[in-house]
Amino acid sequence: MSYSLSKKFTFGSLLVFALPTTIMMVFMSLYTIVDGMFVSRFVSTNALSSINIVYPAVNIVLGLAIMLSTGSSAIVARKMGEGKPEEARQTFTAVIFLNVVIGLVLAVLGTLFAAPLSRMLGASDVLLADCVTYLRWQLGFAPALMLQILFQMYFVTEGRPGIGLFLTVAAGITNAVLDYILIVPMGMGIAGAAIATVTGYMIPALFGLIYFASAKRSLWFVRPRMSGAELGETCLNGSSEMVTNLSAGIITFLFNLTMMRFAGEDGVAAITIIQYSEFLLNALFMGFSQGISPVVSFNHGSRNHAQLKQVYKTAMIFTVAASVTVFLFAQFAGDAVVTVFARRGTMVWQLASHGFSVFAMGFLFSGLNIFSSALFTALGNGKVSAVISFVRTFGLIITSLLILPALLGVDGVWLAIPIAELGSTLLSLYYRKRYKQVYQYA
Repeated sequence: MSYSLSKKFTFGSLLVFALPTTIMMVFMSLYTIVDGMFVSRFVSTNALSSINIVYPAVNIVLGLAIMLSTGSSAIVARKMGEGKPEEARQTFTAVIFLNVVIGLVLAVLGTLFAAPLSRMLGASDVLLADCVTYLRWQLGFAPALMLQILFQMYFVTEGRPGIGLFLTVAAGITNAVLDYILIVPMGMGIAGAAIATVTGYMIPALFGLIYFASAKRSLWFVRPRMSGAELGETCLNGSSEMVTNLSAGIITFLFNLTMMRFAGEDGVAAITIIQYSEFLLNALFMGFSQGISPVVSFNHGSRNHAQLKQVYKTAMIFTVAASVTVFLFAQFAGDAVVTVFARRGTMVWQLASHGFSVFAMGFLFSGLNIFSSALFTALGNGKVSAVISFVRTFGLIITSLLILPALLGVDGVWLAIPIAELGSTLLSLYYRKRYKQVYQYA
């Protein structure tokens, strides 16, 4: 059986190969954004704030799933490149089993402790009821959310990124349609938004279970087998992505606390709109980086350095061009984006519109940082990948959030991300230069 990752990729064919995963990530980012749009427009901006208050808990689930998927897929793709397909299948199956167990534990804990967890995350008396409702639905379906993330990554590793794209589009359309039905005519409020989202999770999760049960592919379910060393390598390889998502939760928490202090519930709604926009636009870089990661891992495992250099060159050209494009879009279309969530002229709109113009500078650098972290994960160097992610998030963004608002007020909140992204880019460039001869990607 030919394995499609072994083909020779040109500039154009690599972009085409990564396109389904890129579009897939954009659609996945739309899950919560669509919820936010319907909730803010047809329920209230306080309900929108409630979603953002509890989202750090969802980030933990996402972080675990992305750590397992990116970390293990690098190992599986490398084993396929080394000509060890059965070992690759054993590792793949073990990771899926581990994912289900972790998801079930999180579902039970989240359902039982939704109220105290919401309080811990900063829910006010005004927001508490909506926070608890949304959080119980989200964490109650943690296994489906985690399976969705893993299967989407393994469709790429298996050489079928188009399937992942189709499922993500189907799930996104289902989510949007149910959002409208449950929130507008049925008046179910934030519960309707949560139900629509978790229904979207179920589509890729169930299809993936059926798809990989068949032994007519490169990957399928076999008797699971995974050593402690491989599990450790999986966690280490994916640790940067885990750090990114955990820190995203902490950053959201700090954003919420800071904006609640400076501007109340309207401030939380404004930062929610900005973060939704960041999530959507950065999904372009995340999707592309994940889309080419199996190609990097495969060629690294097969020691095809010529192909690895071509992949790296293509990725750099795309990332720089996309960064400039996203920045310009954010600068010139920022008001239109904000208007999707808040009515023009309201306090929420004014806060978010001003903030978006400042915040947008970070898009010039975020793509390079996301790609750098994904590159070292794909090469099996989880330590460097984790350092880049840790410095970018825990080191720089959180430090900026703790210092700048105290000096500049709300403007300090908007500046925290661009300053942190710039510092992280300098670190990323240092590591790429340091290791280019070791891995021979440039």
